[in-house]
Amino acid sequence: MVGNPAFDLSADEIVRAAVEILRESGLDAVSMRTVATRLGVSPVPLYSRVGNKEALLDAVADQVLADAAPAYADGESWQDYTMRWASVLRERVTAIPDIRRLLTLRRSPFLPAATALVRVLREQGRFTGRAAVETVQLVTWAAIGTAMVEPDPEGARRRHRGRVDSADYSAVSSEQSDRLFLLHVKYIVEGVERDAERTG
Repeated sequence: MVGNPAFDLSADEIVRAAVEILRESGLDAVSMRTVATRLGVSPVPLYSRVGNKEALLDAVADQVLADAAPAYADGESWQDYTMRWASVLRERVTAIPDIRRLLTLRRSPFLPAATALVRVLREQGRFTGRAAVETVQLVTWAAIGTAMVEPDPEGARRRHRGRVDSADYSAVSSEQSDRLFLLHVKYIVEGVERDAERTG
């Protein structure tokens, strides 16, 4: 007797299918039924593998940020790594349709990426544990906060008049947005470098 392929599915396969749907069609298209249809099975076995839809969305959030932290390069300063880490995180959050909505509704999926930056700060910057964690929080909030308010690039181009003296963020071009973000993180890094507690 041939086994039922639905019960051969792993949780990872189910989550990957959900991530594909998120990338293609956005958060509203992700459901147990659409994932089951993508996999060619009934929704029933999905519940035994991943739980309910909330658990599935938690797993999707974890998956899309699982490798968000860039590898540390030998000899790289903690300042340069922090800038690069923040840029990669921002790019990841802005690259997938509706990922910002997903992340605002979920428990924190940033732990793996945050752990990587904490380690670099402690080893290369010799930060205390508390100072490293607070720095990661500041940089994460900068990356996520910037991604949350960034305008649609096409809309920004239509409204942009070559000025940066307006408080209307929707009129900021993508180039200006990149520059403002890097300045934001640069100022955080400089402030942290000045004020953070070190371990000798």
